[in-house]
Amino acid sequence: MTDGAALAGPDGAPRCPWALSTEDYVAYHDEEWGRPVHGDDALFERLCLEAFQSGLSWLTILRRRPGFRAAFAGFEIAEVAAFTEADRARLLADPGIIRNRAKIDAVLANARVLAEWSPGELDALIWSHAPDPAGRPAPRTLADVPAVTPESTALSQALKRRGLRFVGPTTAYALMQACGLVDDHLADCVARRA
Repeated sequence: MTDGAALAGPDGAPRCPWALSTEDYVAYHDEEWGRPVHGDDALFERLCLEAFQSGLSWLTILRRRPGFRAAFAGFEIAEVAAFTEADRARLLADPGIIRNRAKIDAVLANARVLAEWSPGELDALIWSHAPDPAGRPAPRTLADVPAVTPESTALSQALKRRGLRFVGPTTAYALMQACGLVDDHLADCVARRA
């Protein structure tokens, strides 16, 4: 292995080392991770998936993402907020998702909270915690990439104050990375934004 610096991928281009363990990761890394995501439903999906990932491999979630989308009505906040006890029972029995009762309950509760917000409010709240990119040097190795930052802690606290669950600082930082609030592609990575 290496010291966590960028490695040549299948096409010879340098990538973050974590992206090279499976084809699923290469595509996710190159096409999605770290790209700006906007829209309440899109951010709700990412927030839910990051919560489901807690304690698991992201690859597990990535491979089950189609099942999650089908089970949770495409993560449309208004639709998920209207789920009934029968929907909850269906989710708890669905082998296409992670059947964790606490995480499923958090998604349903969070959707009900968010359904009361104004359109664009989740997007604005999340993006208000994006740090100034000028103050963040590009990481050279994986050791330079934090798991939690002051901004992710503040975002976590803001979401919790507004009634959301399963949104700890580590989950908030993973969301920030996945949705492009921060660019944690390594300095030499082909996917790093200029």
